[in-house]
Amino acid sequence: MSKKGILVVVSGFSGVGKGTLMKMLVEQHDNYALSVSATTRAPREGEENGREYYFHTVEEFQDMIRRQELLEYACYCGNYYGTPLCYVEEMLEQGKDVFLEIELQGAMKIREMYPEALLLFVMPPSAQELYRRLAGRGTESPEVIAARLRRAGEEAEGIENYDYVVINDQLEVCAEEMHRLIMSQHLLAERNLEFIDKVRKEVRQFLTK
Repeated sequence: MSKKGILVVVSGFSGVGKGTLMKMLVEQHDNYALSVSATTRAPREGEENGREYYFHTVEEFQDMIRRQELLEYACYCGNYYGTPLCYVEEMLEQGKDVFLEIELQGAMKIREMYPEALLLFVMPPSAQELYRRLAGRGTESPEVIAARLRRAGEEAEGIENYDYVVINDQLEVCAEEMHRLIMSQHLLAERNLEFIDKVRKEVRQFLTK
């Protein structure tokens, strides 16, 4: 069977729980790796450089763009976000399924570069629940919350471009659903052409005996 890892793009409205879901899956299963994004936004309380994000100045981020060190990048709510290229390629070659937490614009760029990537969009059970989660963080001003809700409205217009929608109502249930979807991708015939061809040749050898 195919040994190369799968690139898994995870998008969703701010506050929907994307990061928590991916961290849970990485802790529960050995086959996952989480790509740490680069950003120009300020760290939130408790976040560490190199763990949640690589935090950069705008000038540093623009240097990374010029050096072509990013798989994709986009501007979201006034800040740059991007995916370092080297780590992703290394993990895929090792057979790891790599999570990329990126927004819609970046996801479409990934789809162009990696048509075989799996695109998942995480949604809340309702808009009211989304607002409750954003406000419940206690880390952002009403203006920032309003900006994120406006952005959610814009992103809602592009959800149909993803492969699957998963609803994060109960965290454990949603994580298991994501895991099943990813595992099913490994069984796609188009990902296992080498194995299929091997078995075909073995069958033909039996017929010639």
